[in-house]
Amino acid sequence: MSADALRVAVIGAGYWGPNLIRNFNEAPGADVIAVADLSADRLAPIRKRYPTIRITTDHHEILGDKAIDAVVIATPIKTHRALCEEAFAAGKHVLVEKPLAGSVADAEAIVRAAERAGRTLMVGHTFVYNPAVTTVRTWIERGELGTIQYIDSQRVNLGLHQFDFNVLWDLGPHDVSITLYWLDEEPVWVQVTGGCFVQSDIEDVVWLTMGFPSGAMAHAHLSWLAPGKIRTMTVIGSKKMAMYDDVTAVEKVKIFDHGVERLEPDELRRAYRAGDIHSPRVPVTEALQVEARHFIDSIRNGTRPISDGEAGLRVVRVLEAGSSSLRLGGVRVAYNAEPERVATVGAAGAGAPA
Repeated sequence: MSADALRVAVIGAGYWGPNLIRNFNEAPGADVIAVADLSADRLAPIRKRYPTIRITTDHHEILGDKAIDAVVIATPIKTHRALCEEAFAAGKHVLVEKPLAGSVADAEAIVRAAERAGRTLMVGHTFVYNPAVTTVRTWIERGELGTIQYIDSQRVNLGLHQFDFNVLWDLGPHDVSITLYWLDEEPVWVQVTGGCFVQSDIEDVVWLTMGFPSGAMAHAHLSWLAPGKIRTMTVIGSKKMAMYDDVTAVEKVKIFDHGVERLEPDELRRAYRAGDIHSPRVPVTEALQVEARHFIDSIRNGTRPISDGEAGLRVVRVLEAGSSSLRLGGVRVAYNAEPERVATVGAAGAGAPA
């Protein structure tokens, strides 16, 4: 253990917690010194693999330990607000798993708590640290793709069905966070349709659409009910197109010199271009390791994380608007609408909130 290492504790040792423990344990500049979980059974394999890490079934032991600098929270969504507020009150920096909270109100409360405490808040939107995702963003930023017209994504598989929230809140944070990261703008409206097929009151398949001020649109098909695992996102630009495939082992990003242009002055003529396909080099680094190091560096340098509290709040705004749209039968809902007074947007997407 290094004397100047960031001392980290993890709260939650369920599905995702062990991955966080492993990556922070391997990250330079940090030491995992404690893990808390309500279940002694979940803690048993942690104790066996990491005998030097202190384990406890009471997270208050961690928050009360002044030797701990930062906590990583990997617990159910409904617990995020209380745990984050407790952690900030105890003077800890916080990395909390996605989504930041289950409502805009709770997400805002967490962001304000971090500001009052003067501590770093980072949300675990792991995919914005994925080297393939950052490669696509670089191409967008350089203008190589031209004006972004739309983004289309699929994130489907068979399971894991959740019991307390739907597929929009489970898988949606990934596609939403990536899309907002790529476009660097917030949507004007959100629209979601879906269905409940395995559980009568929890949607296991949804189609999410967002419209942006620039005129770009984004669409995501999210499902727990599909025969195979698909993780693709396609970016259509006015100059070129890009495809990101998270499942394939090689050529995770492909750039297509493809496009279509209208020929003036004949409105009926089009020029189609089908040029080269290029696969840029993508560093082979685990996204979660990049995320862990970014959290450490943000605390050390006093800089804002890429997926800071405000970024997490923007994702929750989309999810909450999407939930309102789903409840109202799939109408377009204004992105900044208050849940109690949901504003809908005209069918063309250009009208003022009704």
